Order: sequence, then C-alpha cells, then structure tokens
Amino acid sequence: MGKFVIKTRKNGEFQFDLKAGNGQIILTSEGYTTKAACLNGIASVKKNAPNADRFDKRTSTNQKPYFNLKASNGQVIGTSELYESTSARDNGIASVQKNAPDADIEDLTV
Repeated sequence: MGKFVIKTRKNGEFQFDLKAGNGQIILTSEGYTTKAACLNGIASVKKNAPNADRFDKRTSTNQKPYFNLKASNGQVIGTSELYESTSARDNGIASVQKNAPDADIEDLTV
C-alpha cells in the first residue's frame, strides 16, 4: 500500500512524496508554505488520481517521459520522476492511480 510522506525542504517549505508499496517515490509535490496547504495538496491528489484525464503526459528537454497530475482547475499538484520509456511512465501513472486514493500519511516534520 502506498503512503504520502510529508517533509520539510531546506528553505522551510513543506513537500510531500507519494511512495508506492515498494517504497519508490512515484509523485512529488511543489513546495507549500504551510503544513495545512500541504495536507490540502494530498487531499487533492487522492481526489484527482483516479481520473485518467488529470494526468498530463510530458517529455523533458532531454527527451525523458514524465507526467504531471493536475487538479480540476489545471494547477499541477504533483510531478513524477523522469522515466526511460513511455511505457514506464504509463506504469507510473497506473501506480499513482492505484496507490493514492487509500494511501496513509506519514509526517516527518513533527
């Protein structure tokens, strides 16, 4: 089962990673100025992850596939790692869809 891990960045902002059951990070958030905003971001990922239309498949400048998960308003709420192939990226999307809705939250900031 997946889990969201909340941590503090060096600049003091809060960030979460969604980890798959094997511990691999499958989605990373932007930086948030408050923990409450970070928790709202997690709630948004849980809500939007089941919807395939919310995943924006992209290619980086070095031609590596990745994806963004977007909220209904179009705002990016999480970004994947860079993948070696489009099939690996698509597997990453499937993993977010599977793990996010029921993932627990681990808070490393306390």
